[in-house]
Amino acid sequence: MYKLKTSKAISKRFKITSKYKILRHMACRSHLLQKKSSKRKQKLRQVLKVKPVDILSFRCKIPYMY
Repeated sequence: MYKLKTSKAISKRFKITSKYKILRHMACRSHLLQKKSSKRKQKLRQVLKVKPVDILSFRCKIPYMY
């Protein structure tokens, strides 16, 4: 059987931990930062876990994750 391709967009945007949790960054932090308050920008720095509902759609995109 042929090798399954991983989605490069997902592999660049998300990090998989050793316990197979998927981490993501928050959006809206790349530009137009002058009008955002420092408190809001501070909260956008967080790294969050992807919700279990969304992990199901990742399984076919990252076939060699497990």
